[in-house]
Amino acid sequence: MTEDRTRARQQSIGDIPRRSAARFPHKLAVVHRDVRLTFAEFDAVIDRVAAALHAEGLTRGDRLALLSHNCWQYPVLNFATARLGVVLVPINFMLTGGEIGYILDDCAADAFVVEDALVPVAETALTESKGSVRVRAAIPLAGSGVPDGWVSMAGWTDGEFASPPEVFVADDDVVRIMYTSGTESRPKGAMLTSRSLMWQYISCIVTGGMSSDDVEVHALPLYHCAQLDNFLSTDIYLGATSIIVDGPDPRVLLRTIETERVTNLFCPPTVWISLLQSPDFEHTDLRSLRKGYYGASPLPLEILREMNRRLPGIRLWNFYGQTEMASLATALGPEDQETRGGSAGKPALNVETRIVDDRNLPLPAGEVGEIVHRSPHATVGYLGQPEKTAEAFAGSWFHSGDLGYLDEDGYLWVVDRKKDMIKTGGENVATREVEETLYELDGVGEAAVFAVPHPRWIEAVAAVVVPSAGVELDEKDVVEHCRTRLAGYKVPKYVIVADSLPKNPSGKILKRVLRDTFGSIAQD
Repeated sequence: MTEDRTRARQQSIGDIPRRSAARFPHKLAVVHRDVRLTFAEFDAVIDRVAAALHAEGLTRGDRLALLSHNCWQYPVLNFATARLGVVLVPINFMLTGGEIGYILDDCAADAFVVEDALVPVAETALTESKGSVRVRAAIPLAGSGVPDGWVSMAGWTDGEFASPPEVFVADDDVVRIMYTSGTESRPKGAMLTSRSLMWQYISCIVTGGMSSDDVEVHALPLYHCAQLDNFLSTDIYLGATSIIVDGPDPRVLLRTIETERVTNLFCPPTVWISLLQSPDFEHTDLRSLRKGYYGASPLPLEILREMNRRLPGIRLWNFYGQTEMASLATALGPEDQETRGGSAGKPALNVETRIVDDRNLPLPAGEVGEIVHRSPHATVGYLGQPEKTAEAFAGSWFHSGDLGYLDEDGYLWVVDRKKDMIKTGGENVATREVEETLYELDGVGEAAVFAVPHPRWIEAVAAVVVPSAGVELDEKDVVEHCRTRLAGYKVPKYVIVADSLPKNPSGKILKRVLRDTFGSIAQD
């Protein structure tokens, strides 16, 4: 096929804002704090930032790491990098300097854009990294000034630049690296292509009943695929309006829904619960809200019934997936919330899902096995980890690492995680990473980390530690040790000092016994 025909048939992530601006130039696209951008203005600032990044020497295939809380600059960078073929690497703002430094090195970041308030931890990360970053820019959110060695992103968004170069981004060019915690002590970089994301947007739109008339508030962190790709990017694609807030503060969320006449809201069950419990709930006009989305864990049936009673006009969807699926895999629609509560629903529009045994053979309805998917959503692999990639795609299906079953009607039920993972407040925590941190403390002979149910976080991190012979361990010292080395959400909320750990005859620690024994610790 000729280059002209190839380019004429192109649609990649970077094209989305331009095409939405052509359809809805004067419609409100993005709101954050005092900034209100129409689609034409949003597309124009993306062009300026893409031109600025090009002027800084960034070209197709380079990596730009982004460390920031929610802001209007986040989606600008998301689309500006894609427009140049530069790979965006969002980083969790709760990580420590050492954890961030590892990601910078692993992805070989060429540029690092950081919210001004997070520059100190970013500088720690740069000190601990090998130093491949050559472009450093600060996002002026706190107004604290730009430190030495950094440029202000305001110069990119407000400056005068020549038009950015036209860059052909092929369907399977990597445009995003999302770091996900697994059973290993270090996170893996899931590589997402333009094809992965574009097909995923279509699945979200159709499966989630989204439209250009939507006004959506984005409160969960944009470093997550869920908020960035299931919702914000789909809104830009459709021509819907996006209201970005700094975080899921119940008072701010409720006020925003009322003042902006918000129609759509995504948040995990923990945040929905906080809204229902807010003293402002009964005094806020929420009649505009008509679509609600949740994920990370099932919505408790009691909460679902309360929402139906107190928000009678809202329709609910449960989105289930993972970063490697960009991230939607299955969904439970509004019509099934009461009758199939707790189910992850059916495969999204562009996804095929089955349950397999240890030999990758399909299992009949009702039998528990590993959940696997086939979909253009899927990652093309893990950065620099060919063995992990091959393992994930064994048998020509993507292996989720979750255990579940399909019922007779084809609904998916997730029963456990094959990978030893804790999902606390929507954040993934690899138990092995926490365990290795515990073993770094003098006097820890053995350690086991596991999840316990929690009324607010759904799951909380718990640890049982066994002291070395002749050593006394204090729970507070254990927690403080972890706090200096791990992001706050990874630090065990509960520490139990024990004489031994339950094991099977082969010496494997029986975490199920620990969960059964200490499962009620959060309620005690």
